[in-house]
Amino acid sequence: MNRSVVGLAALAGLCVTPYAGRTLSPDEGGLLLLASQWTSGSSLYGDYFVDRPPGLIALFALADGLGGSAWAVRALGILAVVSSVLLAGLVGRAAGGSPVLPALTAAILVVTPLFGGTVVNGELLGLPFLIGGCAAVVTAARSDRWLPWAVLAGVLGAAAALVKQSLLDVLVLAVVLLLARRRPAALAAVVGAAAVTITVAVGLAALRGTAPGDLWDAAVVFRQQAAAVIATSATGSTASRLGALLLALLATGVPLLLVALARRARGAELFWPALAVLAWELFVVLGGGSYWLHYLMGLVPGLVLLAAAAGQRSPRPGRLLVAAYAVAGASAVVALVVVAVRPIERPEGPAIAWLDAHARPGDTAVVAFGGPNILEATGLRSPYPDLWSLPVRVHDPDLVALTSLMRSAARPTWLVVAGESLGSWGIDAAVADEVMADHYARATTAGDWTIYREDSA
Repeated sequence: MNRSVVGLAALAGLCVTPYAGRTLSPDEGGLLLLASQWTSGSSLYGDYFVDRPPGLIALFALADGLGGSAWAVRALGILAVVSSVLLAGLVGRAAGGSPVLPALTAAILVVTPLFGGTVVNGELLGLPFLIGGCAAVVTAARSDRWLPWAVLAGVLGAAAALVKQSLLDVLVLAVVLLLARRRPAALAAVVGAAAVTITVAVGLAALRGTAPGDLWDAAVVFRQQAAAVIATSATGSTASRLGALLLALLATGVPLLLVALARRARGAELFWPALAVLAWELFVVLGGGSYWLHYLMGLVPGLVLLAAAAGQRSPRPGRLLVAAYAVAGASAVVALVVVAVRPIERPEGPAIAWLDAHARPGDTAVVAFGGPNILEATGLRSPYPDLWSLPVRVHDPDLVALTSLMRSAARPTWLVVAGESLGSWGIDAAVADEVMADHYARATTAGDWTIYREDSA
């Protein structure tokens, strides 16, 4: 392994290590809570629902088995960062160029907070599978012994899609590159290995109580329904997030880096395949409608491939490319310093502290809506299956199920509400607010949250 690549990987790991002890974000805490009770239950994963495939839940189950703490979750993130940089170097080597430029590209982008690098999510955890799968595809395209590399590419590509269903970059690369190299048999091996891997994973998930049909509904059908809800109901919030995402992308210097790499890579074997992968990644970032900052992490494999293509053309970068990497590197350093000096505060903190002091063993809670890290941090369990807000807007927009729960003997001890009403965009809470007023009394206001307690408690 090239020493420069190893050094870049070690430096990237050091850059994200300071996040290890920080409070878990809603997604981190919610996925850890969900994974901790994944077995046969009343919903998709045990008693809870999330619109993600089982590979992601399995990784958080691993973190739960390692202690179930923020440190365990962040250890997975550090491992993903380091391995992604090392594998990016392998992409450059497989392409026949220098491994340093792709590794440098990955190292800068996986650590910048502007790509959501402060949290562990599906995009970050999927990166090693994506970049490793890309390295395997490139090797299969260039080697006479293509079969084992094609199989490996299929396994890794499927593993990425099992972490997040939109991570299909390896398949896109395989279709474009292997067909261009006139290796349809290699492409068939990639697809076949991917199909076998997904079949095995779905079977293992079924053994833990996650039915294949329900998994399809969550990973595919639900996403279509969610996109329709976002398009019709969340125009204001999504527009502001889109603006913030585009500003973050501009601030990273990635547009300049993209232009510089494309100019250097033009005419290289990997040039058009890399652009095809980047086109898919941009579609995923912009097509879902949510525009969360960490979606930008999905651009890393395509940029790594473009850097490898640039290395195929010339091992020596020109002035424009040097300037582009200087801008991107400086942006990452500034963002890391800002986050170190002014850590991102979690708005759920006051509610967690108050419930820690007042909740009793055996109490239950519903967080309305989102903020499942409140439940994980306080050890409370929810009798309501939807821990995130988007599933509520799709499954229970009129809060019929929640209203029925609040009227029943199984009603939660605590309701933790963002604001004072259960209503939000895409949610009609007229009846639910009345039932909440009948059965709950305000206990306190904790930051952005109002905490209600069941009257009989």
